[in-house]
Amino acid sequence: MKNVDDLIESAAELAARGLSKGEIADELNVSRETASWLVERSGTTPQPADQQTAQPDNGASGPQDIHVDWSAIGRDSKRMSAIAEAMADMLAKHGEDVDLTIGIEKAGGPIATLVARELETDLGTYTPAKHQWEEGDIDDLGGTFSRNFAGIRDRECYVVDDTITSGTTMRETIEAIRAEGGTPLACIVLADKQGLEELAGVPVYSLLQVISVGKDD
Repeated sequence: MKNVDDLIESAAELAARGLSKGEIADELNVSRETASWLVERSGTTPQPADQQTAQPDNGASGPQDIHVDWSAIGRDSKRMSAIAEAMADMLAKHGEDVDLTIGIEKAGGPIATLVARELETDLGTYTPAKHQWEEGDIDDLGGTFSRNFAGIRDRECYVVDDTITSGTTMRETIEAIRAEGGTPLACIVLADKQGLEELAGVPVYSLLQVISVGKDD
């Protein structure tokens, strides 16, 4: 994807397939606000009356965000394995006693699987609340751990995802792990848009930090 028009088209296709705006945000690696704006711009959902005035076609009036496209890695298992090896190497500094890796669905799941293999840990997955989100307060929704994977209680773990956009999903996952009786020791992502060093008291690592620098920063 090279420009905003491509993202709008992709958002329309995903919405037509029945994905929620939260899931679209996850697929496009953008914030929920950006995903909502892209869907509205595509005409898939009606815009509120106060937003129906003409806007530039170049997307200049859209929310400030950064789209991360890592599909060149994701489409190739060999490249994914190499990336997972690098991520596992960054996490290994926390010791050999960690025996669980948690992947945040959707994209974090496959990455976590490969990281878990490198670290020789069990695997768990968490589906965040944003996958149900369309409009309104996301705090009214809840995420879930899959029962098809490893349990969490009384275990130390790592948390793996593809990107951090605002940090909300990662924070939610950390809190959910603690609520289940687990202890998150470190988080790692491919790309971090916030440049975080820690979140909710947990160290955050990334292969790339993608920071927007503008006149107003």
